[in-house]
Amino acid sequence: MSLISLKRKIRSCERRLREAQMIAKALKSPRHPILAQIIPIRRCNLSCAYCNEFDSVSEPVPTAEMLRRIDLLAALGTAIITFSGGEPLLHPELDELIRHIRRHGRLAVLFTNGYLLTPERIKQLNRAGLDHLQISIDNLRPDEVSKKSLKVLDKKLQYLAEYAEFDVNINSVLGGPLSHPEDVLLIARRCQELGFTSTVGIIHDAAGQLQPLSERQRKVYEEVIGSGKKSFSTFAYYNQFQKNLIRGLPNDWHCRAGSRYLYVCEDGLVHYCSQQRGYPGIPLADYTQAHLEREYHSIKSCAPYCTISCVHQVSMIDYFRERPLAALASFFPPKEGTASSVNLPLMVRILTTLLLPANPGRKRQALTRVFRSAALRLLGVR
Repeated sequence: MSLISLKRKIRSCERRLREAQMIAKALKSPRHPILAQIIPIRRCNLSCAYCNEFDSVSEPVPTAEMLRRIDLLAALGTAIITFSGGEPLLHPELDELIRHIRRHGRLAVLFTNGYLLTPERIKQLNRAGLDHLQISIDNLRPDEVSKKSLKVLDKKLQYLAEYAEFDVNINSVLGGPLSHPEDVLLIARRCQELGFTSTVGIIHDAAGQLQPLSERQRKVYEEVIGSGKKSFSTFAYYNQFQKNLIRGLPNDWHCRAGSRYLYVCEDGLVHYCSQQRGYPGIPLADYTQAHLEREYHSIKSCAPYCTISCVHQVSMIDYFRERPLAALASFFPPKEGTASSVNLPLMVRILTTLLLPANPGRKRQALTRVFRSAALRLLGVR
């Protein structure tokens, strides 16, 4: 085994433990944000036609201000902090920002278009302590709609496979103006060859609302989700919730944006998500537990046709915590002759068993109680 492979395995085990701790704490209590997406720079080096989250002129947010915002998110109890944009790699002190997240004991995640990745840049991200990286790739060759193509980025993926000590996921989108859905199949297969996870999202309009897939696009979606390895970071894409969306059907769910998920723009304001900027629009420095509590319970009218999967994932955790049986049946309906939890990632199944109440009328055995107590102590959850 090479040194880089050994480092990757060690860091992967460390991440799995920290992720388990994060899920355990989230299942036990709704009083802290699980995930925050923070913008270090709005500028992007690309100009994909379907994206409304970039400009070509913005300066980076000053490093001192970004460090302060990370401190504020940590003080709220945020478990995962993700850099998005724009293109975050354009921020000159991104590595220091990642290190600051890790100093707080939080998971550090980066969303990037991948164009600026080189072997040395990947090694710098390793040294900074990055936990996860996601690249968006939408087609085989760049066109007027999306510049994020496998032809341009395949060498970057090879660099990541060779040098990255962090987890890598490749996300593609289907729908709307993207005219070559079959490209997504080849992208997913390439990801599998390189050992990465892959996900498929559904394109949305400027309000984050659904643009239903065509029959051709749905067939591609179904084929992609039927292959490749799954993890906690990908399972939210592959369930009954997503199946409703690809058919243009609404979902009955409670969006926890503004509470369990925070979107902090370059001006330091907290919004529901990237597509609902302006709501609630409160400065992060003024955001309190009272705001978290209010938004945890608030009803968002945009929820039924929402396609923002980051928000789906964190909201799923609360659904499991509050209504475990209904959640399993809703998100992962059982195949004939199987239990409803069979499609869940192993980590979620274990933590659900440990943390959720026992079935009514069923006595918990003494050994189970001891194991549960020991496991929670191991995870650092009281």
